[in-house]
Amino acid sequence: MKGSDLLSIGELADRTGLSVSAIRFYEEKGLVHPARNSGGQRRFMRADIRRLSFALVAQEFGFTISEIAVRLAQLPEGRAPNKADWSKMSREFRKHLDDRIERMTALRDKLDACIGCGCLSMKSCNLYNAGDAAARHGRGPRYLLGDAPDLAGTDEGTS
Repeated sequence: MKGSDLLSIGELADRTGLSVSAIRFYEEKGLVHPARNSGGQRRFMRADIRRLSFALVAQEFGFTISEIAVRLAQLPEGRAPNKADWSKMSREFRKHLDDRIERMTALRDKLDACIGCGCLSMKSCNLYNAGDAAARHGRGPRYLLGDAPDLAGTDEGTS
């Protein structure tokens, strides 16, 4: 690799539109791994432009930095990822996106029904939670996330 193939943090910031502090943050989180020159300055591979661009897009889709780091860790270190490397990661990322889209569609459909009815029906509302009975399923809006209320027990049958 030629020295001209490496970018300073400022050059990487210019190419990605990220601030220098954001690039340092992504480095701290393990998304990029710069080398250091003899003066201790960071030097990034041109391939880090693509890594950081992927991270920005993935964040737009709601992925956490940790999730993105796991995906980027599948790419080789020390060389620019090739098409096969990106394709392998893309297939796994696509599966995760498809699962997320399915869950989001189900949630949207449940919310449409609930918000549209406005009745807070004790028999069919996914937000109704008498006595916080949904807590036994875990944290969050359990019925909206797919847990079924116990109509014969404490959820809605006793209210």
